[in-house]
Amino acid sequence: MNLHFPVFTTENICHDCYKCIRHCPCKAIRIVDGRAGVIQDLCVACGMCVKVCPAHAKKIRPDLARARMLLGSGKRVYASLAPSFVSYFKNLPPGALAAAIKKLGFAGVSETALGAQAVSAETGAFLAKAEPGVYISSACPAVVDFVKKYAPAYAPNVTSVLSPLLSHTKILRREFGDDIGVVFFGPCVAKKNESDRHQELLDLALTFADLEEWLASENIDPARIPASDYQPMVPESASEGKIYAVEGGLNDTLRDPAGDVRYLAVSGLVNLGRMLRDDPEAAKSRSCKIFIECLACAGGCVNGPVMPKQQGGTLSSVIQVARDYDGSTSLNRPTDLPIRETVTAEPQLEPEVDEAAIKNALASVGKFTPADELNCGGCGYFSCRDFAKALIANKAEVEMCVSHLRQLAQKKSNALIRYIPAGVVIVDRHLKIVECNRHFAELFDEDTVLAYDSCGSLAGAELSAFADFSDLMAAALLSGGEVQRHNQVCGDKILNISIFTISPHQCVGAIIQDVTSIELHREQVSEKARAVIRKNIITVQKIARNLGEHMAETEILLREVAGSYTEIKGKR
Repeated sequence: MNLHFPVFTTENICHDCYKCIRHCPCKAIRIVDGRAGVIQDLCVACGMCVKVCPAHAKKIRPDLARARMLLGSGKRVYASLAPSFVSYFKNLPPGALAAAIKKLGFAGVSETALGAQAVSAETGAFLAKAEPGVYISSACPAVVDFVKKYAPAYAPNVTSVLSPLLSHTKILRREFGDDIGVVFFGPCVAKKNESDRHQELLDLALTFADLEEWLASENIDPARIPASDYQPMVPESASEGKIYAVEGGLNDTLRDPAGDVRYLAVSGLVNLGRMLRDDPEAAKSRSCKIFIECLACAGGCVNGPVMPKQQGGTLSSVIQVARDYDGSTSLNRPTDLPIRETVTAEPQLEPEVDEAAIKNALASVGKFTPADELNCGGCGYFSCRDFAKALIANKAEVEMCVSHLRQLAQKKSNALIRYIPAGVVIVDRHLKIVECNRHFAELFDEDTVLAYDSCGSLAGAELSAFADFSDLMAAALLSGGEVQRHNQVCGDKILNISIFTISPHQCVGAIIQDVTSIELHREQVSEKARAVIRKNIITVQKIARNLGEHMAETEILLREVAGSYTEIKGKR
């Protein structure tokens, strides 16, 4: 069956925050074009990236449609309900939830905790006969995958017992027949891997969120189901197995006052990885048996990846799970269920990287000496050297180094400010200088230039101590608007000031040019033009006057000529 991986990324909403890398215990993330994708071979499906992704770009594979198809096939399908359901569906009686699930078309609802009890019984019987040494629980599939891949030397130390879920499927199939279907509901992503690998036992693994969505789509509200319609769990209700959902719960089901086993509990894969850094031979116990209960989620399954953030792993959720635990163990239960499985190492070894390659990778992000390696973790890796190895393995991009990007931006900014042929100043909301260049200092007196040269900056100084245009900057801070341009006389200079907002009401900048000579030249040209105009007007006036006098004389002369001509004609 061609199934895609249990965890995937919705790329169009993935932003370059690298939070998934920071929290991934396996660093099973590859960044391409700023988007974080899951590296399937390295991932153990712990679901941590799903839980921490602020953009909700990491998703759990949706199998709800396949579950509907399974129910529609006519097959009898049973639900396996993880013990942490009492923490997810708080204050909801188990019988009400069972009744609601049966309304979806399931033949029955059973508690995964029944399988947990079988696992405890089998593990207890194994430990009773085992030699002194270190043994690791096999209850959490994400833990088992983690040990196989990242602590392969400890794979033989994992108890050869199936998980509670797979053990439960065997109980259900023994009780109701091999031809049934089994669908799991829980807080876990790694159970989908179990389903994919053991299709003969488990048809599908869904989350509590899937169940909640499914019930809502069918208008089934478990809280409104009358008590008379409540349904019992099949084939029976679980007992001590319910405590598996919290850290230390498995150990509680194994404790024997007369036994010789030392029980430890560790939750969280980072903590497990830290514990298993030792060589197995060096850490081998030769005097007693040490059993380590391991869970991928900190605090246990009550803090699984789909559990609500506001209640997962809280004290109330732990109490909710533990309230029905009577303190009994599983040591007296029969162990006739065939639930043994050998764990085989699947080491994910990192390729050898020589020191020269690491130095080249570090140099690509501006780190040339150990002092340059800040190890800030902004990229998501524990150290700059780890980040360099990820760069070499094509799992990371240079742009992920925040300090490198900041240095590049600072250098570009400094170069632009330093070499732009104009005065540049940036001030904060208190009109104190944040940054400026030497051209800005040169706009004023020699003392300002000396102060700049001696300190390399005027940062922290009051703008009003140098410039007469601080009121313009204050107005720009108040308005938070676009670029404003002003010409202002400052002393014996005429300054062209372009003010721009960097952060509204918080920070503004200005580019200042001394346009005194330009303005004076313009004024001189203007004055000459005005003089020419005045001269032309005078000339025109003179011409007009002379022309007027000439016209008057001509008119008089013509009148005289005309009069003389009239007299001569009359005498005739």
